[in-house]
Amino acid sequence: MSYRLDPLLRREEIEARIAELGMQLSKEYSGKELVLICVLRGSAYFTVDLSRHLSIPFTLDFIAISNYSHDSDPLGIVRITKDLDVSVSGKEVLIVEDIVDTGLTLNYLLRNIKTRNPAGLRVCTLLNVPARRIVNVPVDYQGFEIPNVYAVGYGLDYHEKYRNLLDIFTLIQE
Repeated sequence: MSYRLDPLLRREEIEARIAELGMQLSKEYSGKELVLICVLRGSAYFTVDLSRHLSIPFTLDFIAISNYSHDSDPLGIVRITKDLDVSVSGKEVLIVEDIVDTGLTLNYLLRNIKTRNPAGLRVCTLLNVPARRIVNVPVDYQGFEIPNVYAVGYGLDYHEKYRNLLDIFTLIQE
C-alpha cells in the first residue's frame, strides 16, 4: 500500500495562527493560575509552540491517553496511560489537543479532569473536525477547522510516522 501527501496547512499559516491563539489566551487568562495540559503524543509540538507565545505565567503538565478498540466495541476503550503530576484543583485548566474529531477521547478526558475540581476547564485544539463528531464536546479555541480527512504532520501521525513534518498534509492512500 502506498500513500501520497497533499498539502493541507503550510507551516507559516500554522505559526501565524498559533501566535494569535497565544495572544488571545494571554489576555483571557491574565491574572489567573493557568495549567496547560498537553495530551501526549500528538499535541506536544502544538503545546510547546503555543506556550512560547504566552506572555503569562503557567504550569505545564502532560497526560497520555490510549484507545483500545475491539471487534465487539468499534468505539474502543479509553484509559489514561500517563497521569498528571500536578494538582489542578482550584486552577484554570486548558487542555491542549492536536485534533478533535469524534470527541470520544476528549469527552473521557473532560469528565476525568472535572472530577479534580478545577476552577475552570477549557479546550484548545490545533485542528477541529466537526464532520467526524460522535460526542458533542466543547472546543473553546481552535487553530483550524478542517474537513474529514486524515491529517499528518506537526505532531499528527500515521502509525507513528510523519509527526516531524513542519506542514500538515492530507494522507491519501493510492
